[in-house]
Amino acid sequence: MGKEHSENRDESRMRKLLHQHNIDVTRPRLRILALLQVRPHPSTSKELHAALEESCNLATVYRFLHLLEKQGLVKRFEFGDGRSRFEWIEDREDHHHHLICRECSLIIEFEECFSAEMEERITKHYGFGKLTHQLEFFGVCPSCQ
Repeated sequence: MGKEHSENRDESRMRKLLHQHNIDVTRPRLRILALLQVRPHPSTSKELHAALEESCNLATVYRFLHLLEKQGLVKRFEFGDGRSRFEWIEDREDHHHHLICRECSLIIEFEECFSAEMEERITKHYGFGKLTHQLEFFGVCPSCQ
């Protein structure tokens, strides 16, 4: 009963989140949201579609991911292989970057980052405000070497 209660609470929270963003609630959207929230790394629309336990059109997954991106709930990553990947960011507090294997597409998240002083220098030098960044490193993982 504990697991079922937790699942109901999670679904209720996801329904509320969709309503807050004026997004219609459907069973496929709830399932996609649930998957995004537990995926350890950014995922493609095809990866999410394949992981869905119930039938859902790939176009539905694709459109919903873009809607979530527009609402600021997911972030899109382009890792140079022509496939967009999406990561749940709505309630993430960590700031991280990615190390991607060019051979097998393994993705490793890491937290090392630029110093605050460097960001401040860039902001002052170029006059940019609300500075943010995205950093990915590409290489060949130990398994593919």
